[in-house]
This record gives sequence, structure tokens and C-alpha cells, in this order.
Amino acid sequence: MGAAASAPAGEGVLKRRLGTTDAVVIGLGSMIGAGIFAAFVPAAEAAGTGLLLGLAVAAVVAYCNATSSARLAARYPASGGTYVYGRERLGGFWGYLAGWAFVVGKTASCAAMALTVGLYAWPGQAHAVAVAAVVALTAVNYVGVQKSAWLTRVIVAVVLAVLATVVTVCLTSGAAQATRLGIGTEGTVLGVLQAAGLLFFAFAGYARIATLGEEVRDPARTIPRAIPLALGIALAVYVAVALAVLTVLGPGRLADATAPLIDAVRAAGFPALAPVVRVGAAVAALGSLLALILGVSRTTLAMARDRHLPHALAAVHPRFGVPYRAELAVGVVVALAAATGDLRGAIGFSSFGVLVYYAIANAAAFTLTTAEGRPPRALPIVGLAGCLLLAFALPASSVLSGAAVLVLGAAAYGLRKVMGRS
Repeated sequence: MGAAASAPAGEGVLKRRLGTTDAVVIGLGSMIGAGIFAAFVPAAEAAGTGLLLGLAVAAVVAYCNATSSARLAARYPASGGTYVYGRERLGGFWGYLAGWAFVVGKTASCAAMALTVGLYAWPGQAHAVAVAAVVALTAVNYVGVQKSAWLTRVIVAVVLAVLATVVTVCLTSGAAQATRLGIGTEGTVLGVLQAAGLLFFAFAGYARIATLGEEVRDPARTIPRAIPLALGIALAVYVAVALAVLTVLGPGRLADATAPLIDAVRAAGFPALAPVVRVGAAVAALGSLLALILGVSRTTLAMARDRHLPHALAAVHPRFGVPYRAELAVGVVVALAAATGDLRGAIGFSSFGVLVYYAIANAAAFTLTTAEGRPPRALPIVGLAGCLLLAFALPASSVLSGAAVLVLGAAAYGLRKVMGRS
């Protein structure tokens, strides 16, 4: 089938306004905010001294997924990401399941990022701050994707400066000990896989680039360049921060931390930097939340166009050129989740849904022909197997809740099919 780049007749079409730099920045805004300040703690709790191995496994799976997503996004430059790829390559059910997993999983990611903002900005009122952040960023997204991209660029610059400062003071301090990087007996295989699954939550930001496919200029060229660039930069940042924090705190203290980078600069002998890190963490999580809301609303738009979600959500604003009803709906749901949710639980639940989403992306990429830009055969195979392995290695509560929601979504799809035939 050809690229599904346009909306059905009578519906609004999103404008192509984003270049390569904008796409890379949107991906970075999501990845850096997600993992650096939120995912290291539960990953250290799972893997102990095997944390760096978990990071390496997550990076390999993410690279396979990024390559598959980039090739598919160049072929199908429409809003919706793997929802579109699964539908076009594997059939309607698999596309629907990918879209359902993405919307549900990334809604949990949005809640996690909003809570991260609250925990760093005002720990005593974390839920209230989280809701306020969701409302403010939904308003930013409402007035246009270009304004969102500009704000994300500012956020990424601030966060990278803060992280560079943290890495420098930690690695050059007298508290840094390279022996803390060693792998001890508590670093089990299951723990490493659990850590990789949790850290994958951090790397999944490149999906924002693919889900914005309908708004990227020259997508066949831009998307395959932007996705690996964003992933490569993010990986370098993660490795540097992980090394810095582990050498100062060690895996045990990292697992017990509530604000790990603040604890790290204090342990390194620079407590005056704590407020700077606090601001940087809140800004990073805001950047991630901004990009996440963009991605979820675009997949919601695509599913609404196909009537898997209420068709009213497919409307595009005549002035701002955004899927405004989808964005408002996503904002309301995320605000409710942020008002009542738990950070660690949200990360695990999100990871399960997003790993299923990328498993379907890899399966779809495997069906591409050479003429369609098929990646090397090994990459989608490793990506598919890796996603499923990491998904089911997650903590049992994450697996059970994630699987239950997928089954619920599949049942809704089947019921709709039956009702449509009657």
C-alpha cells in the first residue's frame, strides 16, 4: 500500500512545519526528561550493580526499534506512528493494538513526567503541581506545534547545561570511586532485564518523531536522520550521567534516592548546586511531558480518523492546525492520572505498553521489501524478541496490569467488529 499521508476527505490535514533540528529536539526533550530524573532509581533497585548492563541492553533494543521505526516512518509519513505501520503491514487488529498500547502506555508516561515535575518543584504538593503542569503544556500544544518545538529547544538547552554540570562536579570530586561501577553478585539476570525494561521507558522518546510524521518536512529524508541522531545524543548523555551518579552514590544509595541527581551533587561536596539541579529536573520533565502530549494526541487523532476512538477527536483546528480535541482529551485524562497516580507504578505500566508497541513496529518492519527501505533482517528480529523479553521481565504488577489493559482493548476491538456486522 502507499503512504497514508493524508487525512480522509472532509477532515483537517496537519501542516508540514518541522525540520530535522526540530524533530531531533522534540525526541531529545522526551528522552532526556524521562530517564535521567525518573528511571534510574527503580532500575538501580532492580539490578543493583548490574545497572550499567541494564542500560546497555535497553540501548541495543532501542537502537533496533529506532531503526525499524525510522524506515517505517519514511514509508508512511502520517500521524499515528506504529498504529499506522501495523495497520498497513500487518492488518487492522495489529495496528489497533499498537495504537491502544501506545495511547495507554504513554498516557501513563505523561502522568509520570507530570509527577516528576511536582516531586522536584514542590515535593509537598507534587500532585497539584503535576496537574498544573499538564494544563499549562496542553495550552502550549493547543496553539501550534511550532511553538511547542521552540519551547522544547529552550528546555533541552537548559537541561543539557545542568546535566553537564552534574557530570563534571561528580566525576572530578573526591567522593567519586570507580570501584562502585563493578558488577557484584546481586546483579542477577532477571534484575538486569527488569532494569533494561524500566530504562527503556527513558529511550522511547524517539517515537515522538515518528508520530509527528504528518508534520515533518520531507519525511522520507528527515525522519531516518532525526531518529538515530536523537537516540545517539540521548545515549551519550545517559551513559555520562549514570557513570557520574554511580561513582558518587553507588547502586545501593541510588536505589534509595528520591532525587538522585540532587543526592549526587551533595555527596560530591557541592550542596549549593542542589537548587540548580532541582530547577533543571523540573524543566527536563516539563520538556518530556510537552513532547509526550504531542505524541499521544497524534496517535489519538489517527485512531479517531479510523473510528477506533470517538470520531470527534479527529478534528484539526482551522487556525492553529493542531488536533485540538485530541489534545484536550489527552490533557484531561493525564491530569486525572497525575492527580491520583504513583511515579514508580506509572513507569512500569508505561514500559509494558510501549514495549508491546515497539514489538509490533519491529514485526511490521520485518515485512518491508528491499525497495521499501527494509532494515537488515537481524535488527527487527532482535528488536521484536528484545521487546517481548523485557516486557515480560518487568515487575509482576506492571505485567499483569499492562496485559489486562491490552486484553480490554482487544475485547473492545472485537466487540466493535461484531457490532459492525450486526
